[in-house]
Amino acid sequence: MNKAMSSSLAARLPDDAHEADSKPAARKIRAGSDEIGLPATLLDGASQAGTQTLLRGLAILEAAAAGVRDLRSFGAVLGTTRSTTHRLVSSLVQARYLRQVQGGYLLGPKLIELGTIALEQMPLTAVARTHLESLAGETLDTIHLGVRDGDDVLYIDKIPGQRGLEMRSRVGHRMPLASTGIGKAMMLDLEPTSWRSLFDASRQALAGVSFRPDHSLDPDTFLRRMTSYAAGGYTFDLEENEISIRCVAAPVRDASGAIVAALSVASTIPYMPLERMDELIPVVQREARAISQELGWRAPQPAARRIRR
Repeated sequence: MNKAMSSSLAARLPDDAHEADSKPAARKIRAGSDEIGLPATLLDGASQAGTQTLLRGLAILEAAAAGVRDLRSFGAVLGTTRSTTHRLVSSLVQARYLRQVQGGYLLGPKLIELGTIALEQMPLTAVARTHLESLAGETLDTIHLGVRDGDDVLYIDKIPGQRGLEMRSRVGHRMPLASTGIGKAMMLDLEPTSWRSLFDASRQALAGVSFRPDHSLDPDTFLRRMTSYAAGGYTFDLEENEISIRCVAAPVRDASGAIVAALSVASTIPYMPLERMDELIPVVQREARAISQELGWRAPQPAARRIRR
């Protein structure tokens, strides 16, 4: 662990109530081969002043993330005096949790460092697995999780269905994005020109594959379907990748809102009539949103309605 990270938020945040001249000595703990000094306020639950300071610091960071920029607004959120608010904010700037810019304060680079480490400690497959298992138990169908790799989808997890069927997909398997439901789900935020380019790449990659005429899409039909999918936040695979196989897919987003993966429910036509596919849309979207939220994504808030006076 990087010893430069052992400096704690609470160690740098003064408390407005009796700012003690003598601070509690840091306690030494071991993490692997490193010895790390943690402030006693983090380890001693009886230290109410330290806890209050820590919570105030976290409240400032959350307020900054929500768009608060100036000391007066921070003070209003915390219910603290200007001098106390200034000391707290200055300490956060010094610790690089905030940065001061013209016009106020923004979240600082330290949070990027910690966020990167948090993502490394929470790999996608581990985060998603519980939700994939929940979806598998609810549907009894085959569940896939995939990420984009160039013009392809790379399958990184799979739970076989419970209907005695087996599909050619497997972990590590790659398929053209535009020919699969899970791949198209990762294309939803792209421009139509990119949809067309990926469609062409898919047709070229599958040039030697034989399709029934009604499932070999023309570009215009593909683009119309993608427009509809993008509006609904889901995609279908209607035997465009494998004869008799259909699937319903939805995108997974990270904290920035970018699509970083997708999941799908797949089965054969007898178990996937169009009526059931429509019913599965909100079910698949629910689990995709749950994974996204664990990755830090938050659903956009609806714009406030203006009331005429």
